[in-house]
Amino acid sequence: MSLATRLHQLRVANRLSLQQVADKVGVSKAHVWNLEKGLTDNPSMELVVKLADLFRVRVADLVGENPEAADEDPEMVAMFRDLKRLGEDDREIIKGLMDQLRLRRARDDSQ
Repeated sequence: MSLATRLHQLRVANRLSLQQVADKVGVSKAHVWNLEKGLTDNPSMELVVKLADLFRVRVADLVGENPEAADEDPEMVAMFRDLKRLGEDDREIIKGLMDQLRLRRARDDSQ
């Protein structure tokens, strides 16, 4: 689940307005709206931590990088477990493959 989706769900579940969230973490209402809509791709770590603190969740849960989360795809969780069992050399190979895939995706997106 993306940061945008999770942030919106948490805000609504806690019955907070965009302005209330903005005031509590020290940013503009527009910035919170942009985060919820996925228009801000790279929020500062300081802001992410403030949001996680506000909603009393772990940063990994907020940004959608917790492989143990209940809503995570079981296949992805299994892949993560497999990755953790690999040796350092094998993980470096996987990292290199992922870097190549990201480059290809970025190249395809720019065309």
